[in-house]
Amino acid sequence: MRTNWDGIEEFVAVATCMGFKPAAQMLNVSTSHVSRAVTRLENAIGAPLLYRTTRKVSLTDTGRTVLSQCESLIRARDELFAVVGGNTEPQGELKITCSTSLGERYISPIVRQFCQDYPKVEITLDLSNRLVDLIAEGFDLAIRTGQLEDSRLVSSRVATRQFLVCAAPAYLAANGTPDRLDDLKAHNCIIGSSSNWRFRQGGQHETIRPRGNLKCNSGASVLDALLAGAGIGQLPYFYVAPHLASGDLVELFPDVRPEPEPIWAVYPQARHHQSKVHLLVDRIRAELRREFDTPA
Repeated sequence: MRTNWDGIEEFVAVATCMGFKPAAQMLNVSTSHVSRAVTRLENAIGAPLLYRTTRKVSLTDTGRTVLSQCESLIRARDELFAVVGGNTEPQGELKITCSTSLGERYISPIVRQFCQDYPKVEITLDLSNRLVDLIAEGFDLAIRTGQLEDSRLVSSRVATRQFLVCAAPAYLAANGTPDRLDDLKAHNCIIGSSSNWRFRQGGQHETIRPRGNLKCNSGASVLDALLAGAGIGQLPYFYVAPHLASGDLVELFPDVRPEPEPIWAVYPQARHHQSKVHLLVDRIRAELRREFDTPA
């Protein structure tokens, strides 16, 4: 028997994904099922919740009002089932994406330990430098850096990473040590995934475009080039920290380090209330802040 609230989950999914097809993919059902369920909910409420065109879906005024209440109902339902069923332990599937270098060095070990602590949780970790569409591809969580643009997503800052400019003593001995940023024009710079290097001078932000004969989107490869004495590079602190301590690298321009770059946990709106997501994000935050603590 259907209830007057049939279609709540489908409606929230459509509102989150802004489309029936991606909503169906997220819920692992057919598009026609989602459409029929939303229509039944609209009939029960007595008002349209969505504007539908061939190109896009948007919320009506009633839809915007109803959405938050529907999300609350879903959360309350899930919590009730967990309590009644005596199931307070996180369980189910989680699909996570992260950039390759950050994922391999930090996120993967955190996820592995999380799976050991909560064996009823099944995690798929996708490490890729491409910008994944979380909603269309059915991801529950992403760890991203820098500025965020997708307004359909919820974000929570978990840490920051500091960029440092470094070079090997052998390179500096052979080519001289630059004293000012302008001196970089005379040096061979190893360029990573960004073509611009950021700095902060006198409270002002400054960006320069370095030049060199090697560019690579792998931080590990840039680090190898720096250690080999091939040039000067700018990398996150966690790459260079042990080599600064050993003396294999020297930091340049420590007084004009850029503002630390934020690291975010990002998730679709319909999923950010899941307890397993919250638990994992809290652990990632604690671990990354400990690892990424940069000395002054």
